Amino acid sequence: MDVFNRLRTTVSNLSTVLPGNPVTREYEIIKHVGSAGPGLLWKVYQATKRSTKEEAAVFVLEKKQLERYSKRDRELIMDILKQGIAQLTRLRHPSILTVQHPLEESRESLAFATEPAFCSLANILGRGENMPVPPPPELKDYQLFDVEIKYGFLQVSEGLAFLHNDVKRLHRNLSPESIIVNKKGAWKIAGFDFSVASTNPQDPQPNYPSLNLEPDLPPVAQPNLDYVAPECVLADSSDAASDMFSLGVLVYTVYSKGAPLYDTHGSLSTLRQCINKHLKHLSASKLNCLPDEAREHVRMLLSITPDIRPDAHQFSKLKFLEDVGVKTLQYLDSLYQWDNLQKSHVYKGLPQVLAQMPKRVALHRVLPCLAKEYASPEMVPFVLPSVLLIAEQATKEEFCTTILPDLIRIFRLREPVQILLIFMQKMELLLTKCPPDDIKNHVLPMIYGSLESDAQQIQELCLNIIPDFAHLIDYPSMKNALLPRIKKLCLQTNYLSVRVNCLVCMGKLLEHLDKWLVLDEILPVLPEIRSKEPAVLMGILGIYKLAMTHKKLGLTKDVMACKVIPFLMPLTIENGLTLNQFNAIMSVVKEMIGAVELEHRAKLEQLNSIKKEQSTAMDMTNPNEIVPGLGPVGKPTSISSSVYDDLGISNFSSASPTTSATRSPVQKAKQSLTLEEKQRLSREQELQQRVQSQPALIPKKPPTAQAPPEAKDLTSTLINSNLASLNIRSPTAPNPFGSSPGGDFASMQSNVNPMAAAPPWGYAAAQMPQQRFAAMPQMQQPPVVNLAPLDSLLPRMGGGGAPGMSPRPRMNQMVPPQPANYGMNFASAMSPQQPALSSSASPAKPLSKSELDDFLS
Repeated sequence: MDVFNRLRTTVSNLSTVLPGNPVTREYEIIKHVGSAGPGLLWKVYQATKRSTKEEAAVFVLEKKQLERYSKRDRELIMDILKQGIAQLTRLRHPSILTVQHPLEESRESLAFATEPAFCSLANILGRGENMPVPPPPELKDYQLFDVEIKYGFLQVSEGLAFLHNDVKRLHRNLSPESIIVNKKGAWKIAGFDFSVASTNPQDPQPNYPSLNLEPDLPPVAQPNLDYVAPECVLADSSDAASDMFSLGVLVYTVYSKGAPLYDTHGSLSTLRQCINKHLKHLSASKLNCLPDEAREHVRMLLSITPDIRPDAHQFSKLKFLEDVGVKTLQYLDSLYQWDNLQKSHVYKGLPQVLAQMPKRVALHRVLPCLAKEYASPEMVPFVLPSVLLIAEQATKEEFCTTILPDLIRIFRLREPVQILLIFMQKMELLLTKCPPDDIKNHVLPMIYGSLESDAQQIQELCLNIIPDFAHLIDYPSMKNALLPRIKKLCLQTNYLSVRVNCLVCMGKLLEHLDKWLVLDEILPVLPEIRSKEPAVLMGILGIYKLAMTHKKLGLTKDVMACKVIPFLMPLTIENGLTLNQFNAIMSVVKEMIGAVELEHRAKLEQLNSIKKEQSTAMDMTNPNEIVPGLGPVGKPTSISSSVYDDLGISNFSSASPTTSATRSPVQKAKQSLTLEEKQRLSREQELQQRVQSQPALIPKKPPTAQAPPEAKDLTSTLINSNLASLNIRSPTAPNPFGSSPGGDFASMQSNVNPMAAAPPWGYAAAQMPQQRFAAMPQMQQPPVVNLAPLDSLLPRMGGGGAPGMSPRPRMNQMVPPQPANYGMNFASAMSPQQPALSSSASPAKPLSKSELDDFLS
């Protein structure tokens, strides 16, 4: 929207200011800034050239302003004004206003373009005819500094010297309306409306036509009578001294804040009276407004006798113009004709002069001269200190609009190295004045180049200023561009001071980094530093200490215990350390050890509490005592045993292999239990408590078998007897655990702990509580059955003898032999510490006679 508003405003200005004037094709009007010329008829506009975008000023005379005059007077005024602009266009001198586009006339206006102009001297002194309403803010409270006044008069005198001596021309209207102050603050001569050339330019004493003042002419058709020399009125003659009289009155007017020596109100008769009254008897008190060193010379300029007045060249040599500031500005304006050696001498002493010079003068008069030297890199180190000194005096807005645009191209220079050195010394100023985008795009690349420079002083200065603007660097640039260069410089430099500054710089950057960037990028590079000088070690120690204590960062116990402490401990015995340095390292090491101890102890206490809960649930009795009452025999305690007892590893040497193997899974308890696991442990504890509360299982003695009154099936009896002889246990004794010796017990164990597989008998026996073994029934040997009465049922064996005499086989021989001491072996298999269990089995009752008869019948 701003672009459209500006375009609309520009079109409006053009339509009202320059309707149909050809100047509008070349220049874009921006705003009205001042007025100048006879009667301040010319309006001065700030403008830009459309083709090159260069700044300019457009002077516009609206013809409607002349409508109050008669036609003859209007034509006369138009001819005078056109003649003055034509003469101004032909003249070229640093003290004369430069015309960029000649006069153009349209039906409504006259217009021409010049170099950028601020306003006329009359506007500065308070005259406001044809000025914008309200006045420009730049003119509000505008005051001329002494150095501006003196150098302005020096420029005017040089311009007059050029006119009188070289061009052989008189100005004849030197007044505040004819002096244009350009945008840089320089005074330029304009207003050649009444200028005349010499009639004999080749003669050493040129002659000039008389002024021919007429009383009936309007004021704008004749020179400003307040500044006309007396001889132009009294003797109707004029020469170069006439312009010098006008210069004397101009000096008086400027120092008196715009009040002229006398006010004629445009009347010739009044002028004659003022000449007789004030000039012929000029009192010293009349000149009190002038500086002391200027009064005598101004009195000479205001003399009624032309020969007494100093000429333009003599005026430029007056003592009151020999000011340090004036001489400096004069040197700067003439530097284009000096060589680099002469320029360098001026630039070296310039900072001392700038310290006494007003900011406006330094910014608008000195700076443009210095900026011209940017084209030659070898001269940049000489002008850069003065430019940065001016930047210190300027506001941030003035810096961004006036200084920074030209300074950006200097940021890219790497040679000579003095350029980077000066920038590093003034980096705080640049960071304060430059916008963030310019810092990122122009200042940071210069920093990167300084780190890669070969000059030690530049590297150290760069490392010192980096932490000051670290908050302006975005995270990717910090991680990928800045930190890698600092680490590379720290590892590869051959200068101790550079390496120490690298470490200090990284330490100061920690507060601008996150924890993981420090752990991944900063800390791993510290052990890679092979240098062990005390200063380097203190730099490393500072980084570790900041990383550990900073509330935003912090080191984990794993990093401290596994990397940092093992790295710092050998540093404590370096030979070059002083006592304070040794104490510093030890203090950090102890602090880290304390942090590791505190954190890990809390973790172990938590794990230990969980392990105790699990041990209470799983261990119902003392695991080292398989048989109740049998414990390890007490031994005398040695010093070594007490040491290992204090270390908590005596259980590993005193426990039995079975116990150690059994308890090892408990030692590897989980660090944290889920809710389901805790519920499962609770159910197991409840089940074990229920099993413990049950009475011991004691087998009852089987009753004695009695012959039934009814007849028995002998075949069934025989088969049962044979099966009984093959069983391990007596069939008369009931097995409380099931049909197999270990299967039912394992089944019971699996019921207690459903998550574990059924272990073998030996493993289960070792895990059973001692009271369970005492309550188990004793294993008995199977009884020996006498089968001799059944021998008659077997047929006789065939052989060589008679059939009736062959021997019969014996039933007892067909029974397989029983294992001896079966109960002892089984008991031994169950527990090597338990004594063998023996049981007596009563022999089977032999069949009676009636039973045999029944069997054989």
